[in-house]
Amino acid sequence: MNTIAIRTSSLRRDFGPIHAVDDVSLGIAAGTVFGFLGPNGAGKTTTIRLLLGLLEPNGGRAEVLGFDTRTQADDIRQHSGALLEHSGLYERLTAEDNLEFYGRVWHMSKADRQARIQGLLTDMGLWERRKEAVGTWSRGMKQKLAVARTLLHRPTLIFLDEPTAGLDPVAAAALREDLSALATREGVTIFLTTHNLAEAEKLCQRVGVINKGRLLAMGTLDELRAHNEVPRVEVTGGGFGEAVLSKLRGRPEVRGVAEKNGKLSIDLQPGVPTAPLWAGHANRRLTSWPRTPPPRCSTSPTRWIATSPGPARRWLTRSGS
Repeated sequence: MNTIAIRTSSLRRDFGPIHAVDDVSLGIAAGTVFGFLGPNGAGKTTTIRLLLGLLEPNGGRAEVLGFDTRTQADDIRQHSGALLEHSGLYERLTAEDNLEFYGRVWHMSKADRQARIQGLLTDMGLWERRKEAVGTWSRGMKQKLAVARTLLHRPTLIFLDEPTAGLDPVAAAALREDLSALATREGVTIFLTTHNLAEAEKLCQRVGVINKGRLLAMGTLDELRAHNEVPRVEVTGGGFGEAVLSKLRGRPEVRGVAEKNGKLSIDLQPGVPTAPLWAGHANRRLTSWPRTPPPRCSTSPTRWIATSPGPARRWLTRSGS
């Protein structure tokens, strides 16, 4: 039976008149990769700081790994790892020396440090670059090293605050693959914040959705999809003529179409997958739906953005993926 790694009850944190975290209650089982989804300013980072005992709540309570965040914050941080807005890396040191430093901070033995550093750097594909100064590395490589730093002392729980933010798509995909493999291999509980739905779909077993400090929904992605009554696709762009709108309205999958201020909203029938729309030439005349099986709807609305116009046919790709 899974134990609970994180439990909160009516957790609240105010900054003056702003309710940054407002009556949040959740329970996260040990060994789970949990995604905390929400836009910027939703309360994701504040929640992490409350769970680490770095902020005092104005109301409610929280337990992390069985420790109370108000009175046992040191114990929580001793058994946790955290990658917040700063990587915690020293750019004039080599990758190996960075991890050596943190290994000494955690009072790891020399043999344990050396084995752990080699293992983590190998897993992250950084072992051959271990003698290089971190300041010469790309952002993606630094972020991988920062994740290794977080895992160095073998914590049972790690907090990752938007770990792929600012990375290019290739680097973000590589880091997601590494995180997924590490979560399986290390068996840790991961609390990951993101505003990227695609990232949550690839990494997380359970998710919570927060906005303006309020927890709006929590469960598996399939459970959240099941509560999605009206799947919606939004296309941002221009040149949506009446011919395109008429063709869309004639599709059996489509319940309704509306165009306003350069945004095309398409409501689909319940249970219908949301697929990339096959776009035509520069006038973006719709020609057909793709023949390959499309991904299922994730949330409502699911946002899609148009690629730049051009003579070749292009996909309309989901933002953030």
